[in-house]
Formats: sequence, C-alpha cells, structure tokens
Amino acid sequence: MTGYFLQAFIYLVAAVIAVPIAKRLGLGSVLGYLIAGVVIGPIIGLVGEETTTIQHFAEFGVVMMLFLVGLELEPKMLWSMRNRLLGLGGLQVGGTAAIIMAIALYFEQPWTIALAIGLIFALSSTAIVLQTFNEKGLSKTEGGQNAFSVLLFQDIAVIPMLAFIPLLALPELVEKAQNSVAAAAEHHEELSLVAGLPGWGYALVIIVSVVGLVVGGHYLSRPLFRFVASSGLREIFTATALMLVVGIAALMSLVGLSPALGTFLAGVVLANSEFRHELESNIDPFKGLLLGLFFITVGAGINFSILSEQFLLIMGLTFGVMMLKALVLFVLAFVFRIKNSNRWLFTLSLAQAGEFGFVLLSFTVQNHVIPTELAQTLSLVVALSMFLTPGLFIFFDKVVLPRYEHQSNDKVADEIEEQGSVIIAGIGRFGQIVNRLLVSNGVKTVVLDHQADQVDVVRQIDTKAYFGDATRPDLLHTAGIEEAAMLVIAIDNRESSVELTKYVKHTYPHVKVLVRAFDRGHGYLLKQAGADIVESETYHSALELGAHAMRGLGHHPFFVEQQKAAYQRVENRKSDKLYQAWEDDSEGERFDNNYRKLFMHLEEQIKLEMTRDRSDKHAADERGWTPPPKGYADNFEES
Repeated sequence: MTGYFLQAFIYLVAAVIAVPIAKRLGLGSVLGYLIAGVVIGPIIGLVGEETTTIQHFAEFGVVMMLFLVGLELEPKMLWSMRNRLLGLGGLQVGGTAAIIMAIALYFEQPWTIALAIGLIFALSSTAIVLQTFNEKGLSKTEGGQNAFSVLLFQDIAVIPMLAFIPLLALPELVEKAQNSVAAAAEHHEELSLVAGLPGWGYALVIIVSVVGLVVGGHYLSRPLFRFVASSGLREIFTATALMLVVGIAALMSLVGLSPALGTFLAGVVLANSEFRHELESNIDPFKGLLLGLFFITVGAGINFSILSEQFLLIMGLTFGVMMLKALVLFVLAFVFRIKNSNRWLFTLSLAQAGEFGFVLLSFTVQNHVIPTELAQTLSLVVALSMFLTPGLFIFFDKVVLPRYEHQSNDKVADEIEEQGSVIIAGIGRFGQIVNRLLVSNGVKTVVLDHQADQVDVVRQIDTKAYFGDATRPDLLHTAGIEEAAMLVIAIDNRESSVELTKYVKHTYPHVKVLVRAFDRGHGYLLKQAGADIVESETYHSALELGAHAMRGLGHHPFFVEQQKAAYQRVENRKSDKLYQAWEDDSEGERFDNNYRKLFMHLEEQIKLEMTRDRSDKHAADERGWTPPPKGYADNFEES
C-alpha cells in the first residue's frame, strides 16, 4: 500500500511543479505533463515498470473526455455538421490511411499490416488538441472548428476500425500465438464475452453492442436520473455519473471495443437529456486529473533503450508521418477554402498520431494483425508525435500568427469616399451599437477598423465600414477629421486608444473625443490624455444587471431605481477626487495608499447612501421615472 502512495505522490509532485512552469513559459499544460513524465521516468527513473499499468488507468481520462465531448453533440448538431464531418473528416482519414498503406506496401509489408498501420496513423490526438484549443481560446476559430469536425469523425471511425481489424489477422501470427503457452495464459486472464468467436461473429457482437447502448441509453437513462435526483444528494448523483461511465467502459471492454468510443456514443445519446449539465459538472473534475495523468504516463512510457537502438528509424518515421499528415491536411484546407492562419492551425493541430493509436496497436497485437516487435516501434512513433505536438502550437503562436497579422496590417487601406460629422474607430461589438444608434437618427458617420475580417462581417449586414488603421494620421485626414465634430474610439488596444486620444486632442482640439474604457485604470489614462467623455464598457450593463437581481429578489421596482440613482450619484461625486488621487501618484499605481483610502471611503459612502432613510422619498430627478407595466414582477419570476 505504501508503494502506491509513493507513486501517486511522485506523479502529483511532477505535475504540480512542471505544469505551472510550462504555462508560465507559454508552452501549455500538455507539454508540461509530457515533460514531467519524461523527467520522472526515463531521466530520473522514479517510475518504471508500473507506468504501463498506470497508463491503462489514466486512459480513463480519455474515456471521460470523450463522454463530455459526446454530451455537447446533439444529433441535430451532428446533422448540421454532416458536410464537414463526412467530407473533411472522411477525406482526411481515407486519404491519410491510403497513402501510408501505399508507402508500407512499397517497403514490402503485407497488405493487412500496411492497412492496419494506415488506419492507426490516420487518427490524431483528441485529448491534446481539444485541451490546447481550450487553453488558447482557439475552439471558436474557423481552423479550430474544422479541426474539431475531423477529430469527431476520427473518433466515430474507430468503431468500424475495431470491427474490421480482427478480419485482418495473419495466419502465421495466429498459429504462433496458439503455440505460445504464455500467450494462451495471458489470453485467459482477460475477461471477454467474445473469446473464440470467428471474425464475422465478432463483428456482429460489436453491432449489437452499439445498438443496445444507443437504445438503452435513450430509454433507460431518464428514469434512472429522475430516481437518483429525487434523493436530493449531490454525492449520489456524482456516484451515478461515475457508475454510468465505468459501466459502459466495462461493457465495451468485455466485447473487445474501445471504452472511450462507448462512452462517446453514450454522451451523444444523452446530449438531449435535461440532466446533461449536471453530468458535465460531476465528471469534469475527474476528467481533468486523469487526463493529466495520462499525458504524464505517455512521457514516462517512452522507451529510450529502443529509441536509442533505432533512433534514426523511429525519428524518421515520426517526422515522416507528421509531414505526410500535414501535407494531406494542407491540401484539404485548400479544397475546403480554409483561409489564412486558420489553414495553418488546422494543418498543424492534427499532424500528430493520437491516443487511439495506442488502443488500435494493442488491439492489432491481440488479434494477431501486427507483430509485437513492430507494434513497440510504432507505439514510440505515436508517443513522440504526441510529444512534439505542443511545439507545433508554439510555432503557430510565435511564427504563423504574427506573419498573418503583419500581412493584415500591411494590407492597403480602403479608399475613403465620404466624410461625416462623426468618425468611429472600431466596429466591434461596442462600436456597432454606437454606430447603429447614430445612423438610425440621421447622423452621418465614417467607420474605420484595422481588422479586415471584422469589416467584411459588418458589410454583410449592410453597415458601411472602411478597412484602415484609425491611429494613422493620413487616414484620419482622409476621413475628414478636420471638419468632424466628434471622434468615437472603440478599438480593442488599450495603448493605441490612449495614444489616439492624445494625438487628436493635441492636433484637433475642437473635436470631441468619446472613448470606451476597459476598466477604471484605463479610464484614468484616457482622461489624462484629454478625452472629453470616457465610458466603461461594463459599468452600465453591470449596474442594470444588479438592478434586475434586486427586482428578482422581491424589491419594489421604484425602490430599485432609487438605489441605482443613489449609487451613480455617489460614484459621480467621488470620481474626480479618485482621478486626482490617481494622478498625484507619479507612477499611476492603482493601489497607492491614498487612492486605496479614498476608494474605501467611496465604498462606505455608497453603503451609507443605500441605507439612508430619505425624508423626501422622491427626488426631482426621479419624478420622470415610469413604473414597469403591471405583472412585470410575475413575468420576471416566470422567466
């Protein structure tokens, strides 16, 4: 028992040290886990033979991840993705498998082994790619969404692969296994419901199991969850969620299927369930921990002795597979019109082999398709390609993205054909609202934005905008800054908005400058630069949401309006003093002692104003307030 505690402690210490360092260096958590595994395994030797056993346990993190992925995929969503799913994903898997099979045949491998190798390397790492996408905020990009479609098809494609692989068994490997007492002993140690079945019988069992899982999940899950939810005990619901995932994984293992694929299908079946969000919240913590452990075991499981003996072969195969997959992906990106940096993100993110490669390799050995010696070499190729993947993301961040951003900035600005009384710099979510309000009231505007994609988006909704950097004096001149009455700055770059404010107020003092501030400190910098009006992008929406919260808690709507007005009066009264305290500090530190004291005093004044019993009850500025319609509170409660 002590040994298990020590091993668990070693793995956790490695993760706690390596992952934060890797994140701080911009390497991502996945590479941190992989490096931690290499350090405690091949380099220091703190872990050894038990790594394979722990990896089988850690693979349950992949099982849980695919269950959660399945929960996010409603059947309607899958149908809407069918073109990319079948077209992009199908061509990637089929094309990659066919090319790798052809290369293996050229090197005189039997066609069954060549096909199996092609199927194994056609898959990519769902775990690494999705984890990195989430960390870097790439999931919603065009490249990220197309990569997800391919990964989804790959995960689904593993099911027919597992059904098909037993049919590729080599007679000589089967005969060798039958003559091996050790292999026979190992065979009987594994619990199996399909042992000894012929290939066609095994394929039939797989089909029946998948159909049974889908039908049973659809009709039996809801009564079960309702029964458990009636207990009102969160820990029982957590136990039920784990029971469901573990039970499906066990069933899939008994029939020789991948547990991860079984739970993925179960997740898709439960995607429309009203208990979906509760399942996600209960499974997610276990998934994160086990997935990290899986990455550590991948690093710790790299066999450096085999690697050193066949270094050139293994490294050549690794880079060859990654370059071949990248080439196929790049061509598909052209065919499906994935453009600019998204094309490179799509290509680089899927160029590795995946965790299902280990599953299929193990499966091919068990079913006498690939010899054990070859499988050991191929498993190293899979592991090394996964190990190199975070480096591809770093290359994308440091080399590819800056190149395309530079090209976008160097693009020739649009020729501005008209002028207006108001120039709006930035047509994102903030600038669009300002522009629509002004235009709908007959105000002539000239809109500039330095992001060509954003300009294309607003043009599609009939909003006239020009591509160009509003911080360039020549473009401001062309837009008519000399005759303009007002400049609205709604660009996302904090420093650029301050510099633009300073330039316009110095060069064209007659132009009123209205600026969006990200927070209080940014607002002070803008005010110092000379801005006439500074509005925080979240202040009014946060105040309004707080008012909705008070009304939802039963406070009378008129009382809520009074409290809002009081809050704003105190804020406005103290804003100049806060700014002066901030400006007096030569470095502009937000938490200077004088500023902190004044800010705390502001909080006390707000609390005092909120609790003050006013004698007039109705201030002059509140008499124009119109109460909400009858039944407003009831509607609020219903919603």
